[in-house]
Amino acid sequence: MSKSLTSTALSATALSLALSTALSLAAAPASAADHQEKCYGVAMKGKNDCAAGPGTTCAGTSKTDHQGSAWKYVPKGSCEKTASPTSPTGFGQLAAFKEKKT
Repeated sequence: MSKSLTSTALSATALSLALSTALSLAAAPASAADHQEKCYGVAMKGKNDCAAGPGTTCAGTSKTDHQGSAWKYVPKGSCEKTASPTSPTGFGQLAAFKEKKT
């Protein structure tokens, strides 16, 4: 093979490897999210992942522990087994809820 063809082949291989690595990294968060669920009422004050109700913006903005409108990612299937003293059932919920008085 000539030097020009070898350089072209190496460049194409390097580009292919870089592209496949980038695609693998981009797909990783999606597959991780497949194994998690949003669990309302289990986040501690300022430790929520998102959705913290009126007057807040997103992650880290919950105003109280176990806020019913704030969620945290937990392993799929564990939400409704996780303690939440403000929840009507005493456990995390898969949807936002109005907190009961503790």
